[in-house]
Amino acid sequence: MAYDLASLDAPFSSLQAYDWGADAGFFKAIDDAVIAAHGDAAVRAELEKRFSAILSGGASRAAKEYACRKLSMIGTAASVPALAPLLLQKEHSHMARFALERIDGAEAADALRKAFSSLDGDLKLGMMASLAARRDGASVPLFAALLAGDEKAAIAAADALGMIRDAAAARVLEAAAGSASGRKSLAITDARLACAEAMLAVGKRSEAMAIYRAIEASAAGKPSARPTLMAAKRGIVACLDATP
Repeated sequence: MAYDLASLDAPFSSLQAYDWGADAGFFKAIDDAVIAAHGDAAVRAELEKRFSAILSGGASRAAKEYACRKLSMIGTAASVPALAPLLLQKEHSHMARFALERIDGAEAADALRKAFSSLDGDLKLGMMASLAARRDGASVPLFAALLAGDEKAAIAAADALGMIRDAAAARVLEAAAGSASGRKSLAITDARLACAEAMLAVGKRSEAMAIYRAIEASAAGKPSARPTLMAAKRGIVACLDATP
């Protein structure tokens, strides 16, 4: 039996007027529809349209956060135009990127990247975290620019590159390693180790070995870098053990 889309009229009318502390009993009807949407494209499309209207209109922050949570479960590229503007709004940015981080497709990643370039401070770092969670290789040049900046941003960028873990991220980290010091240097080294581990996991033994060898060389003879040296040596052994 086809889902009765008209049955969503009353719950969404209640959501439009909802705020924290009000009766949320109508949530169940919408939650049930979200479950149904996983196997019904028409329900998914209808829900995306209705949630997008909530996000684009004058609904409360509570209603918009609820819509973002649900779009994180069922959202597609169709929801990106409604979510993207919220990324630039302090009170909505976190939940909008929570949804976009989980929506498949280039449109969602593009929206996060665009917001990253338009923001600063913690909101910018939040966009970086979401792009890193998506392992968005196209973001590597954006993060690379932060490695030479202030310590907080540089450490966050190194962490993000260590999550992306592709060849481009490894190259950027290698280039930044020579001039980094202190906590920034430690973050870059940890990220390089993560890149090497990821490469070894997919059979790129020579690429991983090159990173481990470089880290080993830079840590040799430095008592304070002993943990790093040991990590690099373990990686080298793992590469040798992986030899066909």
